[in-house]
Amino acid sequence: MALTATKTRLTRARRAAILKALADPRRFELLERIARAQCPLGCADALSALAISPATLSHHVKELETAGLIDVRREGKFAYLSLRPGVLDSLAENLSSLGSNSFPVR
Repeated sequence: MALTATKTRLTRARRAAILKALADPRRFELLERIARAQCPLGCADALSALAISPATLSHHVKELETAGLIDVRREGKFAYLSLRPGVLDSLAENLSSLGSNSFPVR
């Protein structure tokens, strides 16, 4: 049986929240690191890679999570970050349709 990507519907408000979250260069860099990780990225690894304060990392994680871009799994005092399936694909599809007449209106 073949695996298929999860399809995520994005409302205008959700698209705006995602794009706003991605507008910050540090948040975008964090999302890139999460995407490149072969497994959920530990916050300690993200913290050392980005050279930012724990409070700043926490803020960026919360913004990405609130926008619906990542999932955060907490295990005790540790947190692990992973991409939420289908969201970036849906965003890319929405953006690529801007030039066509088939752009979904919601």
